[in-house]
This record gives sequence, C-alpha cells and structure tokens, in this order.
Amino acid sequence: MQNELNKESVIEKLSTVMDPELNRDLVSLNMVKDVIVENGNVSLSIVLTTPACPLKNHIQNDVRSAIAQLDGVNDIKINMTAKVPQDREIKDKGNISIKNIIAISSGKGGVGKSTVAVNIAVALSNTGSKVGLMDADIYGPNIPTMMGLNTLPQPKDGKLIPAEAFGVEVMSIGFLVKDGQPLIWRGPLLHSTIKQFIADVKWGPLDYLVVDLPPGTGDVQLSLSQHIPITCGVVVTTPQQVSVDDASRGIEMFQKLDIPIAGVVENMGGLELPDGTILDVFGSGGGEDMANKYNLNFLGRIPLDQDVRISGDSGVPIVIRHPDEKVSMIFNNITGKIASHISQLVLK
Repeated sequence: MQNELNKESVIEKLSTVMDPELNRDLVSLNMVKDVIVENGNVSLSIVLTTPACPLKNHIQNDVRSAIAQLDGVNDIKINMTAKVPQDREIKDKGNISIKNIIAISSGKGGVGKSTVAVNIAVALSNTGSKVGLMDADIYGPNIPTMMGLNTLPQPKDGKLIPAEAFGVEVMSIGFLVKDGQPLIWRGPLLHSTIKQFIADVKWGPLDYLVVDLPPGTGDVQLSLSQHIPITCGVVVTTPQQVSVDDASRGIEMFQKLDIPIAGVVENMGGLELPDGTILDVFGSGGGEDMANKYNLNFLGRIPLDQDVRISGDSGVPIVIRHPDEKVSMIFNNITGKIASHISQLVLK
C-alpha cells in the first residue's frame, strides 16, 4: 500500500517537507532523527540548525500535517531540538570551541550598538543556545555595566575565565582596567588585546560568540578579522542621515574584509507617546533605506524606549527585565533572523 505506515514511509513523507529558509527538505538536511513507529503511534525528533529558529512552530506543523496523511496514524509526537552547525572556516582553525561569530558594528558612537549586542546575546541564550559576548569596544567598554558585572573569576591554567550573566559568558577590557581610566591605545596594543581575547580566554563550547566592535572602521576590526573568521556582521544605525552615512562605511568595511552581512538594525526609531502617536525624534526609515541600497536584509526597527535605557543602566537587559514588552519581542525577532541567516551561510 502506498501510504502504509512504517519508518520508511514516514521518512519518505518528510522528504517533501521543506525548511522555508534553507529551501531544502528536512531529510536531505539530516534534520529527521529517531523515527519510531509502533501500533499507529509515530514519534521522532526534528533537529533544527538553531534553537532561535523563528519558524520552529511552522516546521513542526508541516511535519505533523505530512505524517497525518499516512494511513493508520493514531498519534504523533515530535521532539523539536537543535544542533547549531559550525562555520567551516572557524572549524578549519582547529581547537576553537566557538561555532559562529557575530560582529556588531556601527559607523559612529551613540547609536546603541552595545545595547543591541547585549540583547542579541541574551536573546540567543534564552532560546537555549550557548553564547559568549566579547566586548571589543576597547575605547568604551560598556558591556560589564549592561550585564550587571564588575569582576572576572580567577584565572585558571594560565587562561582568563569569562564572567557570566543570564547564561552568557562575558569578556571585556572593562574588567581589566580601573573605572574611568582612559585607554589611549594604538595598533600593536589593540592587536595583542584582541588576540588575547580569542586565544587566552577559556571560552566554553559556544554556539555563538557575539562581538561588540568599537565604532568606526579601525584597528580592532582589522585585528579581529585577522585572528579568526567572522561568520557574519550586523550593522546598527539610527534613522538620521549622519548616522546612516557613517554606518555605510561599516558596510563597506565588512565587504572589503569579505565578511558576510546578516543585515541592518535601525535603533532609536519612533517614540510612542501616551496618546499612541509616534514621534520620530531622529527621523524614520534611514536604516531600511540603507539596507535596500546595499541589497541587505533589514532586520528590524527598535523604537526609542526609556525602558531599554533603564535596563542597560541597571545591568538587566530589556529581554530579561521586561520579556513581554513590544521592544523585547522586536529584539527576539531580530535575533531569530540573524540565527537563521547564519544557518543559511554555514549550510550553503
């Protein structure tokens, strides 16, 4: 019988179910695991390429619908899990416990780049991913404050041990200098610091390392790209033209370094007033226009919201402090798009 229920017929049926973003079927992607068929009961696991998959429920429903078309199905149990693939260029480096690196960039300071980096890292961790956050903004290391941290654990076996908050491993030059101490560094010292943050830090096995770059297109960006392959970059801008102009240079920097760009985030968008109207303090649409100009993904627009600032100052990111607020949902959505883009890059 064509629709006879057994392991083989289930797998054959699932070979018609597509991952909408990778545009390949689940079987050829090796996502279908542990298929068991007993007395009309079907159980299996679907192994996604990221715990942050924004289409997880969509895929699960497609799998259920496909199996239900077979004769004799009484019950379907689907275990949705994930295994993040490793960037092949990072894998070729050997002895690196990091699978993928996301570099967060901006053309100028003051656009909320660190806020975006922090909330992306924590949002990834919230999905069950293993995440690290490296503060490479040597001139303005704000990550410890935003993550509610002030010290590192004691070194072990000659390696620095990252601090940890909200399930995220964190390393920053801010842990290693006195409060308020200015850092007037040039190329060689910057180069050695970035190298140390990669080679001399005992990172755990990480699905994603989020790197908060300093503003601009200087020595740190070049040093980082020389030491380890960056899986993708994310460019943060505010809507006004001066920010967009500077952010364009960040896009061109990534392109010159052959770093794929996951997309553009527009921060500090409209401010919602008590009567529900939107006040565009910094203008509107500049980030989306820039993304379109460079044929990049527009990842999302983050509104101007005082809770985001309060959360950063208090050391509890908005996606933790107010997980159900609209702005947290936007951060989660942006994070899912970045994770999906990485899957597409790594598996292409």
